[in-house]
Amino acid sequence: MTSPTPDTNHPDLWLADWPWPADDSHKHKRGALGVVTGPPASTGAARLAARAGLRIGAGLATLFCPPSATLVNAAHETAVMVKPFGSPEALGELAESCKCVLIGPAAGVSDATRDNTLTVLDKAGAAVLDADALTVFKDDPKTLFDAIIHPTVLTPHEGEFARVFPGLLDKYSRPEATAIAAARSGAVVLLKGNETLIAAPDGQLVLNRHASPFLATAGSGDVLAGMIAGLIAQGLDAFKAACAGAWTHGEIARRLGPGLISEDLPDALPGLLAEFYARRA
Repeated sequence: MTSPTPDTNHPDLWLADWPWPADDSHKHKRGALGVVTGPPASTGAARLAARAGLRIGAGLATLFCPPSATLVNAAHETAVMVKPFGSPEALGELAESCKCVLIGPAAGVSDATRDNTLTVLDKAGAAVLDADALTVFKDDPKTLFDAIIHPTVLTPHEGEFARVFPGLLDKYSRPEATAIAAARSGAVVLLKGNETLIAAPDGQLVLNRHASPFLATAGSGDVLAGMIAGLIAQGLDAFKAACAGAWTHGEIARRLGPGLISEDLPDALPGLLAEFYARRA
């Protein structure tokens, strides 16, 4: 197989389609984002993602959490809402109200996360799967792929990629492996790294080198997943949302530079978004 040559990620690929609000927009028109949290001691990653989704323009962001995590989430959040669920069925009812649901950041590697992920894939309008929502399918990736029926983005690092797509990185180049993974899963696959690759099931392939070494900090991937989910919630195509999220994530990290922590990233978005807005056609 000849290694595919990816396009280079750049705003020219997606900025014209950025989902800006219309003059008559309200919060419900701007898209509802849901983010599933982990147990009480593991909720920070989901909160980072939800804040990133809200900062990038989603009209509503809600944390869906186990009942035991309600208070810790509510104590930390103001603009992000909190709704508990006690079963996959209850999560499904919440997910149905969302344009996009993100699951995985610090969700826990458990049967509950597996069941919740399958519910999200079935009930949400679109989904972003990260971290634990991928790892729980390491022994049965076909079940995951068969459940992907709506627009979905998978955002693994190389370790998570190897669990869900075993052997691909050993046999193929990173561009080839990412393209095969997207075709096999039926999802957009964003393989994270200092050179991030984004592949769509239809063969589109983009390489993102627009990044910063200072993104090597806990929680930065959760912010990226939240940004992508927030763009999808507003109606942006899943592949373009992944490309836009990756470039924008890298740009705000470059501007922040040394000393950045993941909490800084969402709050750096407004300045960059204002520049994007000034460039709109």
